[in-house]
Amino acid sequence: EVYLVESGGGLVQPGGSLTLSCATSGFRFEDYAVGWFRRAPGKEREEVSCITGSGDERYYSNAVKDRFTISSNNAVNTVYLRMNSLKPEDTGTYYCARNLYCSSTYYGEGDYWGQGTQVIVSS
Repeated sequence: EVYLVESGGGLVQPGGSLTLSCATSGFRFEDYAVGWFRRAPGKEREEVSCITGSGDERYYSNAVKDRFTISSNNAVNTVYLRMNSLKPEDTGTYYCARNLYCSSTYYGEGDYWGQGTQVIVSS
């Protein structure tokens, strides 16, 4: 059974940092890309970042580029999203999803999704 479990969300002040984790199981980690997505209250789901199974290719949306860093640890089958310089508009529920691949223009539709972790950026 394929599982993706997000953690690390919370309440943080503007300008602060958080690191989200996406722990995966049930599939060969190196064969799939993992993407991070978010949904703000009242808004549609938004692509945030994506990393290929090898970890060699990483992509970021314009909204988070230069502030967020995606990484992976194949030894523990986990993908991380380090979020710096957080802004109120980063508030939302963050989800990770498994994809066959991702590119600079395609973060995938996700065949398996985690349950999400909430991030609130507020003073």
